[in-house]
Amino acid sequence: MNLNTVVEFLTRKARRFGFLAGVALVLVIQLPSATFAQDGIDRVTGFARDPVHVAAWPGGRKVAVSFALFVEEFGFGQGPVFRPDLASRNPDLVNEAFRQYAIDWGIPRVGRLFRELDVPLSIVLNAEFPGTHASVWKEFRATQPNAPIVAHGMNNSNHILPLGRGLAEQKAYIRRTLDLIAGTTGVKPTGWSSPSVYSNGDTMQAMAAEGVIYNLDQMDSDIISRLKTPDGPLVLLPYPVVTVDMGQNLARMKTPAEIEALWLDYVSELAREAPPTPRERRRR
Repeated sequence: MNLNTVVEFLTRKARRFGFLAGVALVLVIQLPSATFAQDGIDRVTGFARDPVHVAAWPGGRKVAVSFALFVEEFGFGQGPVFRPDLASRNPDLVNEAFRQYAIDWGIPRVGRLFRELDVPLSIVLNAEFPGTHASVWKEFRATQPNAPIVAHGMNNSNHILPLGRGLAEQKAYIRRTLDLIAGTTGVKPTGWSSPSVYSNGDTMQAMAAEGVIYNLDQMDSDIISRLKTPDGPLVLLPYPVVTVDMGQNLARMKTPAEIEALWLDYVSELAREAPPTPRERRRR
């Protein structure tokens, strides 16, 4: 798998996506080498981290955008809260209904919408989801049969990465996650996103050791970079915090229209900062 298959280049119909819940943007800008500020050592792992220089995106575009839908399993009584004023209830059926509605109705709806718009979608998948929600997964996968699957740990609540228990434990966890997804979907992922974006200095090396070639845990950049771990290189795809709709909606109470404007402003700014394309240079 090369970088062009990892990052789907999308530009059209962007305004149609402002209301989608659970969808994140992976944004990548082409910048001249003199502007890179992240050459050198990764501050979390201590490994060498270098930018991947992209000469041009397909069609002479300046910014690459990938839509990723996070398909997650939390378990009863756990997960995102829409009504914090009711979260102390036991059982908290209102917030549980919010989460279950997203599973039963939201996920299939997003799958259908991206199919109708003919826009590529990546699936960031908790390994326990297909087995726990078999009928939902079957319906959703039927609408997105070729969408790449990015491993997202076992679940997003009580079965996340075993942080602080050593490199071997994390390798074993990642291996179990990849094997379970392969067993239930028929696809063994080569990409990884840590559950709740909660990892540590051992996680990147553990990914590389288990055959992962790219991940979405890089939230501090607009560019693709390559991390040189002792167990092989790992491509870091940028996953900027400000583009994640869950945080904007639940934590900051942004409306769909405001999130739409944020996404469009973000992409427009990246395009403005990018160097001129050959066509633009000829026009000058």
